[in-house]
Amino acid sequence: MFKGTYTAIVTPFKGGQIDEAAFQRLIAKQIRGGVDGIVPMGTTGESPTVSFEEHVRVIRLAVAFSEGKVKVIAGTGANSTNEAIYLTRAAEEAGADGSLQVAPYYNKPSQEGLFQHFGAIAKATKLPIVLYSIPSRCGVEIGVDTTARLAREFKNIVGIKEAGGAPDRVSQLRIAVGNGFTILCGDDSLTLPFMAVGAHGVISVASNILPKEVSQMVRAFTAGDLKAAMKLHGRLFPIFRVLFIETNPVPVKAALAMRGDIEEEYRLPLVPLNRENREILQKTLQENRALKV
Repeated sequence: MFKGTYTAIVTPFKGGQIDEAAFQRLIAKQIRGGVDGIVPMGTTGESPTVSFEEHVRVIRLAVAFSEGKVKVIAGTGANSTNEAIYLTRAAEEAGADGSLQVAPYYNKPSQEGLFQHFGAIAKATKLPIVLYSIPSRCGVEIGVDTTARLAREFKNIVGIKEAGGAPDRVSQLRIAVGNGFTILCGDDSLTLPFMAVGAHGVISVASNILPKEVSQMVRAFTAGDLKAAMKLHGRLFPIFRVLFIETNPVPVKAALAMRGDIEEEYRLPLVPLNRENREILQKTLQENRALKV
């Protein structure tokens, strides 16, 4: 089971290419920070704008640079089932520990379509699969009943990243799928509320810059130290919020660039923060001691 803190790691670019040296440094910092795993090629990794070759390359690099010290859940979802199968098989060959499968976006399949889509991927791989429901981006939610049906029918569908913003849905999922099925929060600011009703941890954006603190918060809550968890949440909450002042991953890459960890480079249609939001981001990071390297 995947539990704890998993960093939805950014993909650094330099001169239009993947900055492999910076990526290695980022992963080393994640390991030192005590995260349980990383998730390359998710939303935060800008998966929609990389080529197939780059997508697979990033996953291979993530596995190699992790050196078995943290788990690698590779983002291999797509709105084409065949594409998702291709990427998932490549991730399995690369040595990933699991696959994150986002709901197909834009084409808005029915719940039966979602079941058939994820089922076909599950049949094509031995990797443990974590579903990813984020209706704000995909236009479709992976239903509770569909999730439970997939969990019953396919033993390698082992969890879900829930980014629908509602603790109530976590409760529904927990009842429907039982305690053996992993639920990971997909919104940093909701990590503790989600864990309070049955989630096992978080796939975090904020841990790109504060892996130690996010990991400590999750571990404190898991250990029953609610006072420590709440204290950390209170400190981190302004950062959780400001990292979504514009579309993810623009703010978190800007934050990493402010610290000198990466070049601030995106691929269109993503563009840099506007000046006002950049000032707000920098001020918030400074006030919360998040700009130290």
